[in-house]
Amino acid sequence: MQKVVGIVCLVAGVLLIVWGYNMAQSIEGQLQQVFTGSPGDKPMWLYIGGGVLCALGIFQIFVAKK
Repeated sequence: MQKVVGIVCLVAGVLLIVWGYNMAQSIEGQLQQVFTGSPGDKPMWLYIGGGVLCALGIFQIFVAKK
């Protein structure tokens, strides 16, 4: 059961990272980066959340034992 939860977390994390990347590469995200110098808050939070979920998923799959 832990491996299933780990796989779900890993997939959700990757999807959040991809969503954040797409948001940062959109026209609105690029304009915000030109004027402010940073990609914005929303893509950054998606990157952070995706990274945490990926780490949790990898931990659940490879490290955690019953």
